[in-house]
Amino acid sequence: MAITAQDVKKLREMTGAGVMDCKKALTECDGDFEAAVDALRKRGQAIANKRADREVTEGACLAKVDATGKYGAAVKLNCETDFVATNAQFVDLAKQVLDIALAQKPADLAALQAIVADEVTRLSGVIGEKITVSEYKVIEGECVTAYIHMNNKIATLVALNQAAEAQVGKNIAMQAASMSPVAVDAASVPQETIDRELAVAVEKTKEELVKKAVDAALNKAGINPAHVDSDEHIESNTAKGWLTPEQAQQARDIKATEGEKAAANIKEQMVQNIAQGRLKKFFKDSCLMEQEYFIDSKLSVAQYLESVSKGLKATAFCRLTTKD
Repeated sequence: MAITAQDVKKLREMTGAGVMDCKKALTECDGDFEAAVDALRKRGQAIANKRADREVTEGACLAKVDATGKYGAAVKLNCETDFVATNAQFVDLAKQVLDIALAQKPADLAALQAIVADEVTRLSGVIGEKITVSEYKVIEGECVTAYIHMNNKIATLVALNQAAEAQVGKNIAMQAASMSPVAVDAASVPQETIDRELAVAVEKTKEELVKKAVDAALNKAGINPAHVDSDEHIESNTAKGWLTPEQAQQARDIKATEGEKAAANIKEQMVQNIAQGRLKKFFKDSCLMEQEYFIDSKLSVAQYLESVSKGLKATAFCRLTTKD
């Protein structure tokens, strides 16, 4: 049977597929709309299966709060290219996934993926790229605010412990977007993270103390530490005439003997004190409430919130980015 433009338009409205795909499906199915819909779904599944191993490094992150103002959800929908990430159909699907997440409150990412699987597969068939819902977060609190940054590349949710003006919540959500904290406050940082950061701080402190002692010995011998900081530099600077062969060997001997001596004489308590100072700086840089407030560097986030309302605090946040 002849396939009319109206038939193609009707199928497009039903499926969202492209004009040529709709015309082909209707032709193959002899104008049977239900069969054409199934054919388009199968095409989408075939494309999804074919591209299952493709990397999805682009996409859209969205966040939204429900009508109560106390519950928010954030989702990340990934695709293969930045071109598709800005496609209206792709963004509309991300919004649809987010609305479903808010309305149905699925228990976890797998549950959300199951709910939206058909729509994701359908659009994958239409667009011809792998599409996947890769992250899903929810936040609850007395006052929840959502923020979406820079062409849907970053989305955040922040909960406050008191009702506050919308701009206050937005400011803290923007803080989370721009400063990428790892926890609300120091008490919320996982012990595993603290242990790792402290171990790194201890190792870095020991390395710096040893280097300081070695550099002092090199300077005393009249050798520029910057010229002998690696074997490659020693060889290169000797070839350039900046070091004599005797100085090169003397530098190697000093680095070995003074380095070993300095490592053996390190005072553990001093190392721990310096490492604890580094850990405090980590908390200041990485915890939302302790971070420097991005709008007024004279204040921490905690101080800003306290200035707005006594006892006002952030209690939870989440941050999604397409670059993770």
